[in-house]
Amino acid sequence: MELIKLEDLNTFVGGPVAIAIQDGDGGDQAPIVKKTIKKVQFCPDKSHIRLYFDDFYFLAVPLNSRVSQSEGYWSAFDSESGLTYTVKKVQVF
Repeated sequence: MELIKLEDLNTFVGGPVAIAIQDGDGGDQAPIVKKTIKKVQFCPDKSHIRLYFDDFYFLAVPLNSRVSQSEGYWSAFDSESGLTYTVKKVQVF
């Protein structure tokens, strides 16, 4: 596992993705949502990376999260909160 790199997430910009946030403790789970990531950038204090869905709404992932990735798949685990953030490319037919 490695730390978050902005350039790794740029491969997901502009195409449809499925995004999930999972709680390691088995608590309430947010539904998987399909979105298009418009841009990826650091937050002003450089503590999180932001995945923007439009000019206003974004998902913030802590930069100290541990990342695992493969072709079309990216996952980050934040040990402080126990949350896992997952982004997966969605194929369009």
